Amino acid sequence: MLYAKNTPAQKRANLRQQLVSGELLRFPGAFNPLSARMIEDKGFEGVYISGAVLAADLGLPDIGLTTLSEVAGRGKQIARMTDLPAIIDADTGFGEPMNVARTVQELEDAGLAGCHIEDQINPKRCGHLDGKQVVDSATATKRIRAAVDARRDENFLIMARTDIRAAEGLDAALDRAKELVDAGADAIFPEAMRTLEEFEAMRNAVDVPLLANMTEFGKSELFSVDELRNVGMNLVIWPVSMLRISMGATGRALDEINEVGHLRDKLGEMQHRADLYELLDYEAYNHFDTSVFNFRVEREPIG
Repeated sequence: MLYAKNTPAQKRANLRQQLVSGELLRFPGAFNPLSARMIEDKGFEGVYISGAVLAADLGLPDIGLTTLSEVAGRGKQIARMTDLPAIIDADTGFGEPMNVARTVQELEDAGLAGCHIEDQINPKRCGHLDGKQVVDSATATKRIRAAVDARRDENFLIMARTDIRAAEGLDAALDRAKELVDAGADAIFPEAMRTLEEFEAMRNAVDVPLLANMTEFGKSELFSVDELRNVGMNLVIWPVSMLRISMGATGRALDEINEVGHLRDKLGEMQHRADLYELLDYEAYNHFDTSVFNFRVEREPIG
């Protein structure tokens, strides 16, 4: 009922244990608190919170327009709804190294299990668009050192994302990843890898957990969980997928209203009221107030 049973500290400790298990951890992207609860209900290992999704939720493009308070606030709302660990996209850390330090502490206070900080310049852009620019090695490593120094819970995961592959090639990405690990990064997010061989090369280059980004319509092929496991990846995210599917379905439903004037033929595509109430755990609230859940939702056949 209400929020997660596990504390943020427990979630962070659980994530650390999972990362040393050797299993590939699946973190679908949550676009709101309820979708995070569904991700847990479906048996996944964690929740990912995308900066692109947070921006889109506000009707903004993913070019660094969101603020730390907006990201931390929405991250808190999502993370507290699930017992799973949640990793959030912290963009470039929202400023200079001191801002990065504050970002980490704000995200710790918001209950996140970890974050990733990237090496793009400001203003940043989506990692799978052309024309990205990255900062020099000294700036990139300063961001990570600041993040590591600022955290108060040693289990809070500091992940370094590098976007240098698209700008300067694979060899530069391998070198940058090594520098970021030396700066204290707990894990590496190599953005826009194009092939399994490139992921494997990154696996051979560093000895920390690696994240694979399976975002649609981007630079990377959409590899399966098994394929990524076989080349040694530790985490895989589908950052915007659930939002894309939901918005696609919403668009089709709106078209249906325009074209035929009702949604009677779409009932089979909808989440049933009974499923929603089960996900919301209506029954648990009855422990406090017996007038809350004193009804039954019947599942009438569709058609």
